[in-house]
Amino acid sequence: MNKKIQTRRAFLQKGMTLLAVTPTIPAFLDRTMMAMADPLDVKLTQSPSGKDGKILVVVQLSGGNDGLNTVIPYADDIYHRARPVLHHEAKTVLKIDEHLGLHPNLGGLKKLYDKGLMSIVQGVGYPNPNRSHFRSMDIWQSAQPEKEVVTNGWLGRYFDNTCRGNDPHVGLSVGDRLPLAMEGERIQPLSIEKPETYRYAGRDVERYLELNKAKKLVAAEAITPVSQLDFLRRTAMDAQLSSDEILKMSRAHAPAASYPFGEFGSGLRTIAAMINGGLPTRVYYVSLGSFDTHAQERNVHDRLMQQLSDGVSAFWSDLSAQKNDDRVLMMTFSEFGRRVEQNASAGTDHGAAAPMMFFGKSLAAGIVGKHPSLTDLDQGDLKHTIDFRNVYASVLENWMETPSAPILGQAFKPLQLIKT
Repeated sequence: MNKKIQTRRAFLQKGMTLLAVTPTIPAFLDRTMMAMADPLDVKLTQSPSGKDGKILVVVQLSGGNDGLNTVIPYADDIYHRARPVLHHEAKTVLKIDEHLGLHPNLGGLKKLYDKGLMSIVQGVGYPNPNRSHFRSMDIWQSAQPEKEVVTNGWLGRYFDNTCRGNDPHVGLSVGDRLPLAMEGERIQPLSIEKPETYRYAGRDVERYLELNKAKKLVAAEAITPVSQLDFLRRTAMDAQLSSDEILKMSRAHAPAASYPFGEFGSGLRTIAAMINGGLPTRVYYVSLGSFDTHAQERNVHDRLMQQLSDGVSAFWSDLSAQKNDDRVLMMTFSEFGRRVEQNASAGTDHGAAAPMMFFGKSLAAGIVGKHPSLTDLDQGDLKHTIDFRNVYASVLENWMETPSAPILGQAFKPLQLIKT
């Protein structure tokens, strides 16, 4: 068999393996493999996607964060009576106003709030709330509560609608897999666990690198359709160069703040490094868990609140030192809140509505919306006062500067959340 053909086939058979990026080959590389067998496939254009533009950072609080012990109605006697063990005393709460305050461990966030860099959207949820982790998370990430089976997310549809022709760096998730929210039909963003593991790891590394040499690419022209060759050249190069680029950014970054230990702090530090390095990414995604506090909630939730506060405050100190803080909007969400009353195990069970938090210099800072009633409940849960899709519409239209109706499936009125 022709040696050139052997080289090409070896690449297709053994190459394109990235360790600890996703459970399977990332979709943008998988599409490249498919293109090798399809001469009619058109090339993907790698073009800049907002290197100096606005950036959205999404923080997922996995497991159902207890919103009542995050943004605390400390002046309401019902809160204290419903949670004789779990409530926070008024004297320990970081007071925002005469009714509400932040969890005592959210000191870093309180400083951001006092600087006008934080907004709290109260009572966020959706009609007919689902109390299953998986179903409710699908609803939040897809923004399609009417669909039982979902295949893409609201950010994925944003990529599909506004970022066609851009490279996979348009969106980047730090974690072991790509969240549904980022899944598109046409564009599949990247997912990395750690920068140092986002590397080419095929068994025939030398042969893979040989394919990137000009003489090999020219010699292969005789056996490979031009469009396939271009696809192969560009994606093979991109896979290696992207990993080199991300790793270099991470190692070169000297953060201006001390991030907390753990995956969440490390993830935020990685995102800050990529922003500082000029990666052309519009949306970053990172998670913190686990918030499913059915028993002995106080210790677990207190620790998670400290991690959240330390990570977010370090991130914004870092961005400020980079002079990138005016380019970034950060938002937090969880799949649901917790029940108003504590349970018999000194924990809380799955609830419904909960607050979302936003951070950035472009916010109309402060409290958005009315805190849900603690007496007018839905099966023991807070009733939502703001549909989460109104929040998404605010982000899409007033920050990402794109129409929200094609992405959300219908028109939702944006909140007065972001300065316009």
